[in-house]
Amino acid sequence: MRRIRRLHWLLLGAALLGRGALADDSRQALADAWWTGPLLAPSAATLPKGHALIEPYLFDIMSTGHFDQDGKRHSTPTDHEFGSLTYMLYGLTDRVTVGLIPRFFYQVPAEGPASSAPGAGDLQLQAQFGLTRFQEGRPVPALSLVINETLPTGRYDRLSRASDGLGAGAYTTALSLYSQHYLWLPNGRVLRARLDLTYARSSSVNLQDQSVYGTPYGFRGTARPGDGWTVDAAAEYSVTRNWVLALDVVYQSNANTPVRGTVAGEDFQADSGSSYSVGFAPAIEYNWSARAGVIFGVRVINIGRNSTASVTPAIAVNLVF
Repeated sequence: MRRIRRLHWLLLGAALLGRGALADDSRQALADAWWTGPLLAPSAATLPKGHALIEPYLFDIMSTGHFDQDGKRHSTPTDHEFGSLTYMLYGLTDRVTVGLIPRFFYQVPAEGPASSAPGAGDLQLQAQFGLTRFQEGRPVPALSLVINETLPTGRYDRLSRASDGLGAGAYTTALSLYSQHYLWLPNGRVLRARLDLTYARSSSVNLQDQSVYGTPYGFRGTARPGDGWTVDAAAEYSVTRNWVLALDVVYQSNANTPVRGTVAGEDFQADSGSSYSVGFAPAIEYNWSARAGVIFGVRVINIGRNSTASVTPAIAVNLVF
């Protein structure tokens, strides 16, 4: 928590130092503020018709502990999950953006063998519908409705080694409401704020043998991933036209995931219990132009229950054509 507080003070201090960038207290024009986007929260703005966005991410999820039923943190040996995901979006119309998000992973657990090879995770399809647009001088933010469908393309059961499990095995439908607004601070610099709300529901999963749900060899049965809720509040502060400071605060909760079946004719039952986590993701952006930029940051999860504590450094390049 002390590290997170220091990051908050660092962002605040940079915002105050930004006063010196505008000695005449002039108001920064939106065209003079270039953005990549915060590390986690997607944009509520749809792409113009015929334009495309490509944003590849590289990251390393370093799991360092586990939160028990009472929210107490227990340290564990560090696991690594190296991964990539790429937003590939296209403006079908000025108000409709469609695309897909492929994922790839390679796991290196603290104990046991690493993944036999890098592999594909679950594939996400996305459709975004613009409801309102931001207009300077009006209090209405940009709003959009987003539907995501996750396809179980990653391996999840009949695993020879646990680290080869790279997917969830479920069809997951997520409904989101994205919002985005621009604010001018007393020093005249622009602050871009986002608030994204998501509800996700998954299908049940048929399982055989060792799986990502902790089932052993010889298991036959099902798992039902619990419904999930996510709230992501993010802000970006335009220090200069090229440099931006960003911060996400993310709350995620999931209902219980029951696993039911048999092993060698004996009943097998397991429950994950309901869970939640709170993450903070400070980041720094550098933008070459209004259509190209890079962001580097780290997501820290150090608050939760029945969830994993982790530190995830990540880098992404944002390109709009």
